[in-house]
Amino acid sequence: MSVTPGFASVVIDVDSTLCGIEGIDWLADRCGPSVGRAVAAFTEQAMRGEIPLDSVYRARLALVRPTVAEVAALAGAYVDSLAPGAALVVNRLRRSGRRVVLVSGGLRDAILPVARHVGISDTDVHAVAVRRDAAGVWQGHDEDSPLTLAAGKADVVRRLALPARVLGVGDGATDLAMRPAVDAFAAYTGFVARPQVVAGADVVVSSFDHLAELVLG
Repeated sequence: MSVTPGFASVVIDVDSTLCGIEGIDWLADRCGPSVGRAVAAFTEQAMRGEIPLDSVYRARLALVRPTVAEVAALAGAYVDSLAPGAALVVNRLRRSGRRVVLVSGGLRDAILPVARHVGISDTDVHAVAVRRDAAGVWQGHDEDSPLTLAAGKADVVRRLALPARVLGVGDGATDLAMRPAVDAFAAYTGFVARPQVVAGADVVVSSFDHLAELVLG
């Protein structure tokens, strides 16, 4: 697999790409072993493309129902698990005039702190909002978000109308699904390599330094 280097925009996934954890699995592990195993199995099947994300997104969150404190703790875990060199590379890309956005099926409140940590503005973070009552009690998530759907990332990327050429980067089947909306898709294998995603990608990158080389040309 090969692709011509040089891109004006980069769309980066968060879980197992920018950061080395799956946020929903991290939350589920704190609900006990049975919930942790059930949610992790759902996540891996969806990321391998064996079941559609649509069928498990609500079910996973219904099992976890994270509190405000748990989402804040997840935000810290995202920062702690940042991919090696990611902050430096994102800063380098942005200084070179490249547009860098995060598009994730994760929880927006948990992702915003790591985005700020690497220098990405809140307006360039596209993730799933949560709903809470006045006391902060979990009431669900934005079920209208396309990011809860297996092929939803393509819709989000198209709506952004990013400067061409656009490179999509991610590790899972839901990331690969953005392929029709970008000029090329890179399978990120720095944390996990999923054969189905690698096979469908235009190029494979194993680190953020490798990503910088591909984007900057």
